[in-house]
Amino acid sequence: MKSYAVIGLSSFGYYLAKSLSDSGHQVMAIDIDEERVEKVKPFVDRAIIADATDKDTISGLGLDDMDSVVVSLGDSIDASILVTLYLREIKVKQIIAKALTEDHGKILDILGATRVVFPERDEAMRIAKTMETDYLIDAIALGEGISIIETAAPEAMVGKSLGELDLRNNYGVLVLVVREVIPDNAVIIPTAEHVIKDSDILLLLGDDENLDKIKKMK
Repeated sequence: MKSYAVIGLSSFGYYLAKSLSDSGHQVMAIDIDEERVEKVKPFVDRAIIADATDKDTISGLGLDDMDSVVVSLGDSIDASILVTLYLREIKVKQIIAKALTEDHGKILDILGATRVVFPERDEAMRIAKTMETDYLIDAIALGEGISIIETAAPEAMVGKSLGELDLRNNYGVLVLVVREVIPDNAVIIPTAEHVIKDSDILLLLGDDENLDKIKKMK
């Protein structure tokens, strides 16, 4: 079990705090808005009404003992910058900061945020990818030009073994998992003998250019 603090309880901060708490971690939730704090109080360990932009306040919360502190003040760029600066000054181990714009993210990175996230941008890009083809279910960007996609088996693959398809050599794509819907089963790193069924869901890893070839399969 780890300990986390979430500063800023708008939608992103609220659901993050809830998810961490549901996973069994200790969570401290902080916001200046009393209504937001009351909303998370039932499921977090500590819910605190506080102005995190006040240096004395943030220094007295014991955040330097936390495994990670999340700054979810993306709706207030100035506030998130100030809070990130204070967290770095009190030597918080890991600072994850939400950014609204690329420039905002660059400033947070310069100030010492361990990780800068762009939830709105990344979610929009993920949804855009899933809209590109009838087969695609989900997509996760791992880095510049590299992704994992979850896709229903294109018709061109159905009835063929992975050995016949040879996706690695023909498309530069790795098959990580085949999720069989009928029967309900997940085959991790399937062998070349695995025959694709029309109900199979494939988890594929590759660069975006090669994954685009899979998306265009009929």
